[in-house]
Amino acid sequence: MASRNTLHVEVVTAERELYNGEADMVSAPGAEGRLGILPRHAALLTFLTPGELRITLRDAEEPLFVSGGFLEVLNNNVTVLADTAEHAEEIDQARAEEARRRAQERLTQAQSDVERAELQGALERAVTRLRVSELARRRSRRRIEMPTQQ
Repeated sequence: MASRNTLHVEVVTAERELYNGEADMVSAPGAEGRLGILPRHAALLTFLTPGELRITLRDAEEPLFVSGGFLEVLNNNVTVLADTAEHAEEIDQARAEEARRRAQERLTQAQSDVERAELQGALERAVTRLRVSELARRRSRRRIEMPTQQ
């Protein structure tokens, strides 16, 4: 349960729960720009764009890649329903680089606006995954320790 000085944060996808715990701050890629969520934030519901979702607790952080989804803030609770998401250290850089290269190649051969838009989205996701992984590696801050579940 969140205290008056922290938030309770839950990050989930259809496949799994990536984070469930306390936080001092959440930084998220909102549809209208980067969002900073602190305790006692006003109620909010927004779309997320592909990017880094960063959860901070004291001197540790949990960097995540989200491909899009929704973020809700209500009564010191932050709920992220992500289309897909992964911890920064789980990102396979070689696979993400290959996806980026493939999307770029296919983009030059796109036959329609719909195909071009889909490939542009795939390219954006691949580039963003690489950037999130690199930023997390450079920062190298201590990760948030999650309690073990029985």
